[in-house]
Formats: sequence, structure tokens, C-alpha cells
Amino acid sequence: MSDHNITRVWSREVLDSRGNPTVEAQVETSVLKVTAIAPSGASTGTFEALELRDGGTRYAGKGVTKAVRNIRDLISPRLKGMDVTDLKAIDLAMKELDGTSNMGLLGGNATTAVSYAVAKAGALAKNVEPYEHLGPGSRVLPVPTMNVINGGKHAGSNLKIQEFMIAPCGPSTYSEALRVGTEVYHSLKQVLKKEWGPLAINVGDEGGFAPPFDTSRQAMDTLLKAIENAGYVPGKDVYLAMDAAASEFYSNGVYELDGKKMSPGEMVDFYVALSQEYPLISLEDPVEENSFELMAELTKKIGSKLQLLGDDLFVTNPVRLRKGIEMGAGNALLLKVNQIGTITEAMQAAKISFDHGYNVMVSHRSGESEDTTMADIAVALECGQIKSGAPARTERTAKYNRLLRIEEELGPKAKFMGRDAFF
Repeated sequence: MSDHNITRVWSREVLDSRGNPTVEAQVETSVLKVTAIAPSGASTGTFEALELRDGGTRYAGKGVTKAVRNIRDLISPRLKGMDVTDLKAIDLAMKELDGTSNMGLLGGNATTAVSYAVAKAGALAKNVEPYEHLGPGSRVLPVPTMNVINGGKHAGSNLKIQEFMIAPCGPSTYSEALRVGTEVYHSLKQVLKKEWGPLAINVGDEGGFAPPFDTSRQAMDTLLKAIENAGYVPGKDVYLAMDAAASEFYSNGVYELDGKKMSPGEMVDFYVALSQEYPLISLEDPVEENSFELMAELTKKIGSKLQLLGDDLFVTNPVRLRKGIEMGAGNALLLKVNQIGTITEAMQAAKISFDHGYNVMVSHRSGESEDTTMADIAVALECGQIKSGAPARTERTAKYNRLLRIEEELGPKAKFMGRDAFF
């Protein structure tokens, strides 16, 4: 048996950044032993790959021993002997073994952890970095889009929109963009503490602050002040971005936002107004997850001036993505591997996006870990965009720090697209 052949796939239950159990996979060959950890979302799309949980009382029902056993008892025998450098074949073998449309047998958390571990092991076997293994010749570093004010399911305030982000597009390198974003983050902390008191600088799941705001404009006006106080120009050095996660404040045809009840048409008008008032560069899930028609209407109105991302709308699923493309719904894909279950399928979704002129932003989940595979995926795709939370909490900064190492390794070959990544 070659040194590249898998001898065993093992698994264990570990903790994510919220203190909930998640799956760690361990891929072994005769000379390698490589681990990777699956992330977990809080606001999850209905059409995502199934995250297999145990139920019952243990860990309040959130245990993942079933997914762990599936790796040990089902996935390991199937993958034994396969070439660890052939990620596509291994991901396909897991998909066929599962046999459902949503990884309902094995669990998307099980397959994601294994896919991540195989990608890392394959890179080691070839003596290259994961981003080189996944995207030979890749050299584009992404804009770090940082969630610095948390709302929705990521916080406990009245703020319904889930994420208010900054996108430092002005600098000419990734490392400078990271510095600028971090300086704005610390400036925001000072503004919030001064104007709203020490409770306003409590942080949410993704490292962003969770102040007691009631409206979207309060959050965005505060961000503009923080950018300016840090010495930067909004709309030139640093742009704003939002993840509305609109499914979370939608019910029975009505959106409840900023203390108002809005019809679908009124929601479109709301976003059009925001795009005119603020230097918005990206807007994610502005409508609920089944509203392809409304997303298409919004795209017609403002899609030429900012990025409209589908997250819950597309769930990194080629079928739903193609539907959106055909209808002109949105102009960008938010890519999360655990929404579809394997790196291969996620990268196929990215290719479909690129082929039809859609942008791609690689994204973390609110329940993350020290695993940095997603940073390598962002570089491998050369999509120019990543979303990994605020520059705080180690599970977030691990991704940003990984990108610093990649930038250093690439040296003069490293490229940073800045604003061009969004347009």
C-alpha cells in the first residue's frame, strides 16, 4: 500500500467556540495523521445539509456521537485504501455512501470534517500547502469582511439584522487591510463605550460587539463614526456590509424590523434607501430564504451598485444556485462547506458562480474552531473575499492569521483585489 493510501479515518467529539460539541475527523495513512474540525451555524438555512445531533439530555441534546460513529463505522471502511490526494473521489465516495440529498444519513458535520481533513492530508502528502493543493497557482488574498456589530441570533439586543460588517477595501495588501479593519474595530469599541457604556462592548458569537441598539441606522451611523475616528474614509478606505439573515425576522408574509412591520415591497424600498445613504458594498440574505422573486427584484434595483449575496437562499447548493442565476436573484454566493457537506461540492458551486458572473465570499459559521481550512479554500478559489468575524476571539483570528502566513509565503506573487473583488 502506498504512503498516500488511507489506512483509517477516526473521529471524536470536541467543542466549538460556543462550547457545543462538534465533530473532529482524523485521516491517517502509513506516514500521516491529520485532523480537522467541522463548524456549526446558529441561523441555519432550511435547505442546508443535515447537521447530525444526538438529541436526549447529554450536552442538552447537542452531542455528536452518532456522527462520530458514522465516521468510524461507515466512512472509514469505505475510504480505506483510497488515495488521500484525490479529494474529488473521496468526497464523491462519501456522497454515494450517504445516498440522500442532504447528507441525512452520515451527517453534514461528519462529511465536512472528513473532507477538510482529507484536503489537509492530501496537501501534506504532496508536500504543498492546502491552498496549493486545492487551487494550483492560486495567489489572491481575500478582503477580510469583519462582523463588528452583532444582532439577530448572534446577540441579545433588539437589533434584528444579524451582522453589520466592515470591508477594508482601500489598502493594497491583505496584511494592511487586516490592520485597517482591526484599527476600526478598536475605534468602534471606544465609541461604543463612551456613548453607550461598558455593557455595549460585550461581544457576540463572532467577536463583534452587541450594543443595545434598536435600529439598523443606529448601527451604521456608529460604524461611520468609528471609521472616521480611526482616521479612514468611509466608502474609500473602508466600506460597510450587512448580513440581514432576513428569514429570522420574517413570518407570514411580514418582515418585522427596526420596530416596524414591513411588506416585501417595503423591505425592498428599505434596502434601496440604505444603499443610497451609506457606503454599502455587500448585502447578504436581505430577503427570506424562499423569496427568489423578491431577491431578483432587489437585484434589478441595486445589484449594479453593490453585491447581493445568497446564503440561506442558495446554501452553497448547485441546484438552488442555478435557480437563482436563472431568475437573476442576487449576484454572489456565500460559500459554506458544511451547508453542502464536502469541499468538492462547495467548489463546484463556486465554479458555477464564476461561470455566470457571480462573486463568491467564503464564510465561517458562528460556531467555529481553531481549524483554518476555510482560509486556504478562499485563497484556492481566488474569490478575493472572506468573512470570518471580528478580529477578536481565537477561532476568528486563526483564519486571519493563517492568511498572513499565506501572504508571506507567496511573497511578491501575492495579489489583493480590494474593491475589485466585489465588482
